[in-house]
Amino acid sequence: MWWFILALSTAFFTATGDVLTKVYLRPLGTANMALGRVLAPIFFLLPLLLTQKWPSLDPTFWKTLFCLLPLETAALLCYMEALRVSPLSLTVPFLAFTPAFMILTGGLILGESLHMQGIIGILLIVLGSYSLHLKSLKAGWLAPIKAIFYERGSVLMLMVAFLYSITSVLGKLAVKHSNPFFFACFYYVVHGIFATLVLGLILRVFPWRLVRKSPKGVLWVGLTQTLMVITHMWAISLAPAAYMIAVKRLSVLFGVIMGGLFFGEEDLGSRLFGAALMVIGVFLIALS
Repeated sequence: MWWFILALSTAFFTATGDVLTKVYLRPLGTANMALGRVLAPIFFLLPLLLTQKWPSLDPTFWKTLFCLLPLETAALLCYMEALRVSPLSLTVPFLAFTPAFMILTGGLILGESLHMQGIIGILLIVLGSYSLHLKSLKAGWLAPIKAIFYERGSVLMLMVAFLYSITSVLGKLAVKHSNPFFFACFYYVVHGIFATLVLGLILRVFPWRLVRKSPKGVLWVGLTQTLMVITHMWAISLAPAAYMIAVKRLSVLFGVIMGGLFFGEEDLGSRLFGAALMVIGVFLIALS
């Protein structure tokens, strides 16, 4: 039961981090939003990493890490741009597509097989995404599908979900060649440093400028991201990863609710219904 509370906390901190990023860092642009997400956790997690005993890391681990870093950074930028340009209730639900895509990427990379429960889960996720735009149904049954692609944030978050389906599978491979707690600390620190360097060298966005412009934003976003990482690591050490990730995806529902509460987003009923279908689909995939 304790793992469930921790996983639920992970979902809450994930959704809260999205809200705080949108509130404090959105006016500063996508690159600064991305920098705010990766910066503060480095300082919280680095001491934790340095106190751990490091496992023996083989070439497979380092090759996997080399593949992960650019993919995760690309996903981060797409994620932040989606939050910047579109409502939370029309962006975060599409993260539910990650486990659906993972069935494909898991099969290709790890040789994992597909089950009937997983197929039903995918169908529910697709149906849920359709339900997010039920208000446009009066224009024809294809209208909700077209509406998804008219919303730039939705398309970007679909790209994020696909990228996460690859990074999640690669992360699983890296964990097999290290250990879960070490990898979580190590990866968030290394990715934070890598993303900070990329954002500085290519997009000319620097930590000291961000801290000067929005110290409160960096503090609160960094704190929620750190709490998310810690509860994630703790929960995944107590329960099967598939179950923990399924509960974590309740962040989709939290995100829709928070979008209505903090930003006055419309059509909350249909969007909650669609998000709920997607979360049920995620649970079915996890159980399969």
